[in-house]
Amino acid sequence: MPIYEFYCLDCQATFEKLCLSLKEAEEVTCPSCGSSKVKKLLSSFSCSTSTQSIGSSCGSGSSGFK
Repeated sequence: MPIYEFYCLDCQATFEKLCLSLKEAEEVTCPSCGSSKVKKLLSSFSCSTSTQSIGSSCGSGSSGFK
């Protein structure tokens, strides 16, 4: 279930929202001011691997299993 990050164009607040569908992501309102003038932001994410995990890397598209 994706958590999207939004920016309110009216009050400049940044907030996150769990959206269970694409339609729900299109109908988001700002929790601070109630405005529907929000913009979905591009969120960054983090990935890490353990040192014991040989042959796998973040974002390689490979599971590391043979």
